[in-house]
Amino acid sequence: MNFATPVCIAMWSGPRNLSTAMMRSFGSRRDVVCMDEPFYGAFLALTGLNHPLREEILARHETDPAAVAHDLVAGAGKAPIIYQKQMTHHMVDGVPRDWMGQVRNAFLIRHPARVLASYARKMEAVSLEAIGFRQQAELFDQAWALTGEVPVVIDSDRVLADPRRALTALCEGLGIDFDPAMLAWAPGPRPTDGAWAPHWYDVVNASTGFGAPSGALPALPDALQSIADAALPPYERMLAHAGAA
Repeated sequence: MNFATPVCIAMWSGPRNLSTAMMRSFGSRRDVVCMDEPFYGAFLALTGLNHPLREEILARHETDPAAVAHDLVAGAGKAPIIYQKQMTHHMVDGVPRDWMGQVRNAFLIRHPARVLASYARKMEAVSLEAIGFRQQAELFDQAWALTGEVPVVIDSDRVLADPRRALTALCEGLGIDFDPAMLAWAPGPRPTDGAWAPHWYDVVNASTGFGAPSGALPALPDALQSIADAALPPYERMLAHAGAA
């Protein structure tokens, strides 16, 4: 079956922010095809950064950012809904953004302290730039300007507190019907997972749904706390657009 005019959703997140669980949630729908971090290969090629599984990523994924951008809006024939798990820190100089005006943009946010506590367990080098809060706020403004509409914002803590309510509101904001299948999924990897999945997706691959509600904010060492303090203003500005869901 050919779907000539699919709904293309770009879900913008920083690392360690329920982004893979959200991809699993959308991927559990029968009307969705997922694209996992489509700019990761281009990001590594442009920056030269040494991320885990770098060579595997470069070998398997498109490194031309213009070609990636074309694919993001050329989803005809794949499914009624194309879900793009997008990482905000991948949008470095040389990666086009004009295509954002042709998709439905949503922003998945999480308190900086929770992001940093999780990120520091996986990566030795931690910085404000690496966790993507500044870039997320910038992309939020750009999506707003390109589409003329305030983008949808969803907070991870609210998803964990009440997945059905939060996802229903998210789908309403995106102009699609909520599907109860989004509340659970089968464990294990997916064919659409990126080459980086073996390093990052161990927890989500063992899961069958969203986890327990968030507890108290984690205590951070001083070096991480200073990064969290710097990330808090853009997080709070986007949180103001998250509504009650």
